Amino acid sequence: MKIAQIAPLAECCPPRLYGGTERIVSYLTEELVRQGHDVTLFASGDSQTAAHLVPCSAMALRLDPTIEDRLPYYVMMLDKVRQRAHEFDVLHFHIDLMHYPLFREMKNRIVTTLHGRLNLPDLQPFYEFFSELPLVSISNDQRQPMPPVNWAATVLHGLPSDLLMPMKKPRNDYLAFLGRICPEKRPDRAIEIAMASGMSLKIAAKVDPADEEYWQSYLKPLVDSAPNIEFVGEINEQQKSDFLGHAQALLFPIDWPEPFGLVMIEAMACGTPVIAFKCGSVPEVIDEGVTGFIVSNVQEAADAVRKTVNFDRARVRATFEKRFTVERMAKDYLDIYRNLISQPDTFVDEISLSAEIIDLREAG
Repeated sequence: MKIAQIAPLAECCPPRLYGGTERIVSYLTEELVRQGHDVTLFASGDSQTAAHLVPCSAMALRLDPTIEDRLPYYVMMLDKVRQRAHEFDVLHFHIDLMHYPLFREMKNRIVTTLHGRLNLPDLQPFYEFFSELPLVSISNDQRQPMPPVNWAATVLHGLPSDLLMPMKKPRNDYLAFLGRICPEKRPDRAIEIAMASGMSLKIAAKVDPADEEYWQSYLKPLVDSAPNIEFVGEINEQQKSDFLGHAQALLFPIDWPEPFGLVMIEAMACGTPVIAFKCGSVPEVIDEGVTGFIVSNVQEAADAVRKTVNFDRARVRATFEKRFTVERMAKDYLDIYRNLISQPDTFVDEISLSAEIIDLREAG
């Protein structure tokens, strides 16, 4: 099958450091290539892939200090995709909504995975307007705010099985927080949980410019005042196995409708249980008592920390291998692709029908 993957340009594929969507696009792309499909990746020029790379910016836009406006690069990327659209059986978009007007007539060859939150009020009229285009959600909960649309499937994320591995002798002497410093991720709750449970906490996270004020005025003073809290900063893929694998548990104390939460399955891949607040996709990802605990407040989370001391980490890893591998994710997407192209192309049919009507009129 000839497949185009259209990635965001904020990060390269895979990202050097933080970056969820581009990471998933990269894993999916490489697995499809491994399975023998002819894949073309539209992404930033510093991406690393076994697929055919079409560079749409010199480097990841977030890391390029000369970039002031990202929109022109997306417009140029979409023009490249449009010019080559006839080459592909399926075009798989991961860039939210910018491509819809250009590719509407190709609705039986395109699919869009929505990676972000969908509870923003301006999205409702948009998706109502383009309601016929096929969409993929990354959790069932993510769909809740949406109007009636053409859902092709829900596809939970997956990781390469050998990407992150459990530690043979994990130290289990700290709790981990991995992600981004922002109010909705609630790193302040993670600090409270560590204090309440008497555990050390290591925070590996990036601070975006938009969250610098939150970090400087609120969170950094909390970190600096607590001797058992360590701010590690942003870490790369190679550091994750060690960081997550030696932790007693990953804390995921979110306070927003998380569409998926990739870090939860990254921890599971390391055999590390997850303690997560009941928001968004969490109940779909965590198997209660098997891969972690779902809690509602700080005290419940602190109590759960104590229960993870002798957790069966091999069972956590086995559950990851059963539910969250890239092979399973790729299979789910291939099922969607095949279902798409098996359906009649209504745009072509309408053109053919119009031509037949004209012929009949001319003959009459």
